Amino acid sequence: MQLTTFSDYALRVLVYLALQPDRLATIAEIAESYNISENHLMKVVHHLAQTGYVETVRGKGGGLRLAGSPEEIGIGQVIRGTEGEHGLLECIGAKEVICCIQPSCRLMAILSEASAGMYTVLDKYTLSDLLKPKAKLEKLLDTCAAPHR
Repeated sequence: MQLTTFSDYALRVLVYLALQPDRLATIAEIAESYNISENHLMKVVHHLAQTGYVETVRGKGGGLRLAGSPEEIGIGQVIRGTEGEHGLLECIGAKEVICCIQPSCRLMAILSEASAGMYTVLDKYTLSDLLKPKAKLEKLLDTCAAPHR
């Protein structure tokens, strides 16, 4: 199983914002800190704002902040929102038969169980769990961005 880059970036944005609770951050600064594309982050931030995880403030001095506390943001829910509820294979959850062995295929059930297990684990954690150790994360983010400043 592998999460999409979109999910990865969503979690990175949330971690960054959680580490900066007393101020607004910009997409440009987050992109620079992680050395990733601003264009990709714009789509991610738009999604995070639409789903209520991030609050955006427009205008001069605007930026982003978490819309809730890190303890309220479940990792499983974030990943469900970014990955969608689709299965690991195209046939899982398909309304019509797309493979000749689908009616008796055990792989679909096994992969559905594996996916459910992954979400069971992810649902145990919140954004606050990703912030430990906070001081070390903050230092690492500064280090990542240093060559680009």
